[in-house]
Amino acid sequence: MRRAEQLRYLILAAQREGNRRLTGRLGEIGVTPAQSEVLRILAGHGPMALRELGEMLVCDSGTSPSRIVDRLVGAGLVERTVSEQDRRQVRLALTEDGRAKAERVAEIEDQLYDQLDGAAQGTDVEAFVELLTKFTHESPAGRAWANRLAAEGRRKK
Repeated sequence: MRRAEQLRYLILAAQREGNRRLTGRLGEIGVTPAQSEVLRILAGHGPMALRELGEMLVCDSGTSPSRIVDRLVGAGLVERTVSEQDRRQVRLALTEDGRAKAERVAEIEDQLYDQLDGAAQGTDVEAFVELLTKFTHESPAGRAWANRLAAEGRRKK
């Protein structure tokens, strides 16, 4: 078996295992992985327009960002606010309940990241991140990830 094939299937297996663990824990607090990603983006970068949010979503849930947001609005976790300057402009922001839920999501994610950190001990993680960045940089998910990293960099300035 080629090394590239091993890498491909191990990445797929790791992604599925990570999602399995994450889905189980997120289910305990009543959100899906796609919803949790929206909550975390809005917690870290919001308020923002739906288009901006969509440009940062990496998850491939098969559901459009507007449907995910509609469910979160219905659950009272996200609110839509119409701009006073331009009524066509709608901003998305977390409600108080949404901020609390985003904090719980962050705790669950941190537990998964602790497991990953433990598994990565003694491994050149930077080289692996570089490899995956090169491989995904022209893909929609890779661009979404790059957008989120860029927004994170602007936020820290």
